[in-house]
Amino acid sequence: MDSILIVAALAVILAAVAGYLAGALSGRARTTVAETRAERLPLVEGRLQEAEQQLSVLNAQIAGLNTQLTQERSQNGEKMALLQSARDELTSQFKNLANEILEEKSKRFSEQNQQSLGQLLEPLKSRLQEFQGKVEQVYVQEGKDRSALAEQVRQLMELNRTVSQEANNLTRALKGSNKTQGNWGELILERVLETAGLRKGEEFDVQESHTTGDGKRLQPDVVLHLPEDRHLVIDAKATLVAYEDYANAEDDKHREAALKRHLDAVRAHIKGLSDKNYQDLYGLKSLDFVLMFIPIEPAFMLAVTHDRELFMDAWNKNVLLVSPSTLLFVVRTVASLWRQEAQNRNAQEIAKRGAELYDKLSGFVEDMESLGNRLKQAQDNYDTAFGKLYKGKGNAIRQAEMLKKLGVKPNKSLPNSLVDSANDAADME
Repeated sequence: MDSILIVAALAVILAAVAGYLAGALSGRARTTVAETRAERLPLVEGRLQEAEQQLSVLNAQIAGLNTQLTQERSQNGEKMALLQSARDELTSQFKNLANEILEEKSKRFSEQNQQSLGQLLEPLKSRLQEFQGKVEQVYVQEGKDRSALAEQVRQLMELNRTVSQEANNLTRALKGSNKTQGNWGELILERVLETAGLRKGEEFDVQESHTTGDGKRLQPDVVLHLPEDRHLVIDAKATLVAYEDYANAEDDKHREAALKRHLDAVRAHIKGLSDKNYQDLYGLKSLDFVLMFIPIEPAFMLAVTHDRELFMDAWNKNVLLVSPSTLLFVVRTVASLWRQEAQNRNAQEIAKRGAELYDKLSGFVEDMESLGNRLKQAQDNYDTAFGKLYKGKGNAIRQAEMLKKLGVKPNKSLPNSLVDSANDAADME
């Protein structure tokens, strides 16, 4: 900055000289050139010499300032390096000191409290392990259910084809006896339920006797148990004779007649099942409808296809028509509901365990706070009692030492530091 000012000043001086010369020449333009030069030359040379002297002085000042600036920069760099080195050294020392203090405190605390804390935390550890086991059990079970779902669906579809094939194969053997047809239908129904994952005697019961409101005893084929103590009645109805005639008819006339008999038989089963009012059985919290199971899939499809009102008429009578394929989805849904119910029970158990764990943890924290307060109180009592031992003009330590000086010869001696503290405390009184 100083160098710039000096150069600017020099430029102003030179400009003034040049302006002066220009003005002088312009003012005397009519005089001769020789006279003007002769008269002004000494003056110009004198001023030029002064300007050169000033320029020399300014250059010397600039050189001195540059030297001073270089020295100051060098000194500042050394000072900054020294400060940075001191700062790094202090930071390192502080970190080392802090780490040493922390390690020492941690070691002392661990040695003094590890055993007692381990005893206090053991019940909490046991509860945490039990809680973790419950959570893992729930997730493992859910994973198994999801992985098994696709395989179970495949098995159900295969079962549907097998059941239909078996039904067709047994048609001729069963069409002669209604009792035999009924037993066969119940057997197919039970097999479908078990394949869907339901257990006899657990999720469903077979041929269980119940009483209606008027004292009449009824025996539904299957009572399917639902969560929340609800029930669903399923009754198997095999209509094989008319269907067999329809399948073996040689002309349209005989086929139409067999179809009419088949539809009439299905409607008769619907009416008979509706009249029994299974949904009103005493002791059952049944749904408002019952399932009528037709074990032969083609016979079911033949009926609902050629009688479009059949399905709705049955529904209006609180009867829902199902075939092996549709029943599979119904019972699969029931099985899923039971799994969900089990998971909900597990979730409730987990919530209960979590609440108990929280209560135990809260009690543990309260006990720790109480323990801390008692330790502090014990420390205060210890300090007070120990102070009474060696503080005051007539403290016990000083009195004991005085007895020793009077001739009492004890087998042991008190610590010198304690005796000195007692004497100092007595002297300060």
